[in-house]
Amino acid sequence: MAYDRYVAICNPLRYPIIMNKVRYVHMAAWSWVTGYMISLVQTTMTMVLPFCGNNVIDHLTCELLAVLKLICSDITVNVLIMTVASIAILMLPLLSIFISYVFFLSAILRLNSAEGRKKAFSTCSAHLTVVILFYGSALFMYMKPKSKDTKISDEIIGLFYGVVTPMLNPLIYSLRNKDVKEAAKKILSRHLHLFKI
Repeated sequence: MAYDRYVAICNPLRYPIIMNKVRYVHMAAWSWVTGYMISLVQTTMTMVLPFCGNNVIDHLTCELLAVLKLICSDITVNVLIMTVASIAILMLPLLSIFISYVFFLSAILRLNSAEGRKKAFSTCSAHLTVVILFYGSALFMYMKPKSKDTKISDEIIGLFYGVVTPMLNPLIYSLRNKDVKEAAKKILSRHLHLFKI
């Protein structure tokens, strides 16, 4: 989405040429293949190690971090691979999103029209909100020091990026839609009117 927004704002006249169906399919396919391969490698490397105790995962979901806590042997290689994967799938995309937003900001600030700047900022605001919610919680979960591990914080953050952020995605993106905004205003004003009576 960051690349899509970058092209829409920085090259609006070339947008239909650059962002075609083939480009979308390639971008989606690469993200799916990369995610699948990283998950496959991490899961395979974890499942071949010996487990201790009762093998009960004390977590809301079957997070890799929670599974690694059940392993009896040395998990240094697993932690190293998970760190490299976290950098590859969290930090590099976040860096590219940050760089694209620097380009957005410079392109938006060059616009002469205040209405044009407002529309451009509106276009980016939904994506930026989701990026902050998802990457903030994922970075906190996977890049925090080991000394900061607590069961409650792990579960809350895992729940936040695994459930809350995806649940908010449709709401955040649909709030840009004028029809949804108008319907929300009508419902809100109707409820406020009922409470005043």
